[in-house]
Amino acid sequence: MLLTPGQPAPAFSLTRSDKETVSLDQFKGRPVVLLFFPLAFTSVCTTELCAVRDGLKEYEQSGAQVLGISVDSLFTLAKFREENQLNFPLLSDFNKEVSHAFGALYETFAFGMKGVSKRAAFVIDSEGLVQYAEVLENAGELPDLEAVQSTLAGLTSHV
Repeated sequence: MLLTPGQPAPAFSLTRSDKETVSLDQFKGRPVVLLFFPLAFTSVCTTELCAVRDGLKEYEQSGAQVLGISVDSLFTLAKFREENQLNFPLLSDFNKEVSHAFGALYETFAFGMKGVSKRAAFVIDSEGLVQYAEVLENAGELPDLEAVQSTLAGLTSHV
């Protein structure tokens, strides 16, 4: 299912790389940026998440919580987060339910791997509604982080 702006974001609870459970509803009242990525330790995923790491202050200025999501195990994500000094939570969607609910799941990915998260970006407003949705078919492309920032800026200007 393709989510479009104005739709409610699917509720979820996932485990962070530090083994704590995170639910989308715990961020009610503030915007959330969800960044789905295919696989930790791959070049494009590392480039994307390090760019967000380096610009995190811009997200925080709009009050947004950034969450990275992949189907990697929480142990893999913990090592990836540590090695890249990522300053936002990474969530394991090992069972692929959240990636599927957001329409961000490859049935078949490279090398015959099944059930890998697509590269995708979503901005969810303080009421839990999707305000920006970008799901990329080509895992070699990066989401439009400027559009994400612009969407966040639009949310804060309406407050």
